[in-house]
Amino acid sequence: MPTPQASASPSAPTTAKTAADYYDELFLDVLCLPWAERASERAALAAGERVLDVACGTGAVASVVLPEIGSEGSVVGIDRNPEMLAVARRKMPDLDWREGRAEALPFDDGGFDAVLCQFGLMFFDDRGLALREMCRVLRPGGRVALTVWDGLERTPAYTALTELVEQHLGPAAGRPIRDAFALGDEAAMRALVEDAGFTSVEVASVHDVACFPTLASWVDAEVKGWVGGGFTEEEYAAFFAEAERVLAPYVSSDGKAEFALPAVIASGWKPPS
Repeated sequence: MPTPQASASPSAPTTAKTAADYYDELFLDVLCLPWAERASERAALAAGERVLDVACGTGAVASVVLPEIGSEGSVVGIDRNPEMLAVARRKMPDLDWREGRAEALPFDDGGFDAVLCQFGLMFFDDRGLALREMCRVLRPGGRVALTVWDGLERTPAYTALTELVEQHLGPAAGRPIRDAFALGDEAAMRALVEDAGFTSVEVASVHDVACFPTLASWVDAEVKGWVGGGFTEEEYAAFFAEAERVLAPYVSSDGKAEFALPAVIASGWKPPS
């Protein structure tokens, strides 16, 4: 086969990757899918059920839920980030993806059998209202399953990374990471879920180990896929050089980045009418 020759005409412009693209490429397999499987198990999904994925991101939960509910079931994903939804639509164009806020779910009362929310609750403007909305759209006897990261103080690898981000990129750059760990308290989660009207609430901190292929893939995932920002290539290079030194304790002999990363899973039931 002949080698393609360069065209004299200008090439089509390439589309720059968004933070959502980086998030999907670098976070999904390592952090999102394993916890989505746990949340799906906690929700005790069955074939034919109607599931709402709140703060759906790029579709990790939906991809796990679909085989559980089968062709007779349905999944709706809602997120307030249009970039995340664009990636989700590209990957699973046949699903119903909505842009909206958890505090004002655009659905009728009692329309779903289960509501799942993975790593979104800590970012809502009004967590209590969002949970009450989840309860409202559930049928009587429906279930909710929520996953949030455990406390930053119980995740030393992320503590070190957060402090490094703040030193190099500014205090504001570390805020998204700190916010991600803001609900790592079992008692606080239980109170939130019960106050929203759910019963038979179960809350537990679940241990896990995150394993990224390389240190660079972990740091890139966090900074480019989550923190974002307008840092230059030179600034990022200086930051990463320091990261190699500071985060060396979390790099295994085969070059992988491995560290404890627990999460809190809460579940509950909407009372029967």
